[in-house]
Amino acid sequence: MTTSSLSLAAEFQTATAAAAVTGKALHTGNTGASVSDRAHAQATDFEAVFLSSMFQNMFTDVGKDGPLGDGPGIGVWRTFLTNEFGKSLAKAGGIGIANQVYKSLMAHQEAHTK
Repeated sequence: MTTSSLSLAAEFQTATAAAAVTGKALHTGNTGASVSDRAHAQATDFEAVFLSSMFQNMFTDVGKDGPLGDGPGIGVWRTFLTNEFGKSLAKAGGIGIANQVYKSLMAHQEAHTK
């Protein structure tokens, strides 16, 4: 290992020890929001991406009968629309994926802080 690799390894070990003492995981960042709030936001974002992908597949064969018609740049605009559909549905409560992901994230977080 080089000197810089050793110092990075030492910093990582120090951060790991500090995280163990304070009960905070290393990947929580320093955004000011609680771990629970950040985990919930990430779970909701995950559900939004999943729902967007579902909507994108639903609109694949719609063609000119869809809400945007049929034209040369329709693919890009349809992607924007399906992304907004996914975000909106996830923000309104979604289909339950975010709750399960949140529970999993929190269980994983608690397992690594013990």
